[in-house]
Amino acid sequence: MTEKERLYHAMHGEDTDRPPCICPGGMMNMITTDLMDKVNVSWPEAHVNPQMMADLAAANYENGCFENVGVPFCMTIEAEAMGATVTMGSKIYEPHVTEYAIESVTEWQKLPTVDLNTGRQKVVLDAIRILKQKNFDAPIIGNITGPISTASSLMEPTVFYKELRRKKEEAHAYMQFVTDEILKFAKAQIEAGADVIAISDPSGTGEILGPKLFEEYAVKYINQIIDGLPSEKMGTIVHICGHMNKVYKQMEQMHSEVLSFDSCVPMRSVKENIEGHALMGNVSTWTLEFGSITKVKQLAVNCWNSGSNIISPACGLGTKSPIENIQAIKQGIEEEAKNRCKNQMRLC
Repeated sequence: MTEKERLYHAMHGEDTDRPPCICPGGMMNMITTDLMDKVNVSWPEAHVNPQMMADLAAANYENGCFENVGVPFCMTIEAEAMGATVTMGSKIYEPHVTEYAIESVTEWQKLPTVDLNTGRQKVVLDAIRILKQKNFDAPIIGNITGPISTASSLMEPTVFYKELRRKKEEAHAYMQFVTDEILKFAKAQIEAGADVIAISDPSGTGEILGPKLFEEYAVKYINQIIDGLPSEKMGTIVHICGHMNKVYKQMEQMHSEVLSFDSCVPMRSVKENIEGHALMGNVSTWTLEFGSITKVKQLAVNCWNSGSNIISPACGLGTKSPIENIQAIKQGIEEEAKNRCKNQMRLC
C-alpha cells in the first residue's frame, strides 16, 4: 500500500496491512528543532514563507518521521485573520495570540472576514500547492483551528465561556460567523490540494464545556464545517484535548471519519464506547521528548493493541523531541507488523 492508500482505508474502517503513522500539523505540530537543523529551514521564518513551510513539511516525511505532510505548524492563523494580534514566536516556541480582537460575543460584527489572498492564510494555501506539485504518495493534510478554540482566541477565554451560557443568542451568532470563516479557509485548502482536513479544537473539550454545551457548541459547529467540505476529500480528523469520558455519547455525533484523543484518554475505553469512527492516537508526547526509543516503540504498539486505527502523537510535539524518537513510532509499528505476519505464517 502507498501511504495515501493506507490512510484512506484506515479512515474508512477498511483493512490495511498495518496502521498508518501520521501527525497532521496545526495544533498537532510535527516539527522539531532536530528536523529544522537537518534541513536548514527554521521557525519563525517558515511560518510566513510558503516555500520554507512546504520544505519543512516535506522534510518530515522524507526523513522517515511520519507518513504524511501537513501544514501549517500552529493554530493562530484564523484568529489573526479575524483581527487578533499574533507573535510569530521563535525556533522553539510556536506563534501565539498577544492581543484579543473583541471583548464580548456581542461585538462579533466588528471582526473582519478572512481574506484568502493575503496574510498567513495565503502562505498556507501556497505551501499546499507546492506540496501538491511534489506528487508524494503521502497524503497532504490541511489543518484548521476548531470553532471554540478560534472564538476563544479572539476574546478573553474566561469571558467567552461565561457568555456561552449567559448570552446564548449572541454567542451563537458569533460562533456562526467564526464557523463560516473557518469553513472558507478549509475549503480553500482542499481546492489547493489537501487530501484531508484535520480540525483541532482543544478549547472545546468536554472538561470545560460539559456534555450539554459540548453538544450545543462544539459538536454543532464542527459538524457544520465537516458537512460543508467538498466530497472530493479523503476525509476529516477531529482532535479535542482532555478527558472525554463524559462526552463519549456526544463525540459519537461528530460527522468526522476519524476521532483523535489525548494521551490521558484510554484507547480501550474509547473503543468500547464509540462506534462508527476510526480512532487515532495517542503516543505520549512527554515520552516522545524525554523517553527512550524502546519506550516509544512500546507505546506505539500499545496504541495499536488498544484499538487505534491510526497511530499518532497524542498532541503537538515538543520542539526539543529527538528525531530518533519520532522515527521510532513508525519503526515500532513496522516491526510489530512483521512479527504478526511471521506468526500468522507459522499458524498456517
